[in-house]
Amino acid sequence: MSHWQRIKSVIGSVLLLLMIPILLFMPQEQGISLVAFVLSLLLIAYGVRVTWFYFRMARHMVGGKMMLCQGILLLDIGLFSVSVITTSKVVVLGYLLAVFAFSGGIDILRALEAKRYGAPSWKLKLISGCVTIAAAAAIGIAGFCFGSPELAVYGYCVSLLYLAVVRLIAAFRKTAVIYIA
Repeated sequence: MSHWQRIKSVIGSVLLLLMIPILLFMPQEQGISLVAFVLSLLLIAYGVRVTWFYFRMARHMVGGKMMLCQGILLLDIGLFSVSVITTSKVVVLGYLLAVFAFSGGIDILRALEAKRYGAPSWKLKLISGCVTIAAAAAIGIAGFCFGSPELAVYGYCVSLLYLAVVRLIAAFRKTAVIYIA
C-alpha cells in the first residue's frame, strides 16, 4: 500500500467513525434513510469512477469491456437504491441488508482468491467477509423479527465501527513490497 493509499484509508476510517454518532443520535426512520442515501451515493460514485477508468484506460486493456459493464451496473444499482429510499422502511431495510451481505460475499471470494495466489493477508479478508455476512443476518433477524428499525441502525453502526477498525489495521500494516519513490 502506497503512502497515498494509506492516507485515503485513514481518512475513510475517520469519516466512518464520525458517521456513527450522527446515526445514533438521529431518529430511527431518518437514520435508515440516511444510511440508504449514503450507500446510494457511494454506489453511484464508484460506478462513475469505474466508468471513467474504462474511458481513460480500460478500453485499451484485455477485459476492458467488463469494467464498462461493471461501471454501468454499479450506476444502475445506485440509481435504483435512490429510488427505493422513498418506499417503505421494510423494503429499504431489506435492500440495505442485501447490499451488505453481497459485500461480505465479495470479501470472502476475494480472500479465497488471495489465498490461491499466496497473499499473506487473506485471513483478515476472510474474517471480515464472514463477520459482514453474520452481521447482515443478525441485523435482518433483529429488524424483521422485532419489527424495530432502530435495531437495524444500531447494528449498522456496529458494522461501521468494525469496518473502520479493519481499515485502520490494514492502513498501518507493513507491506512486503518495497516502494521506491
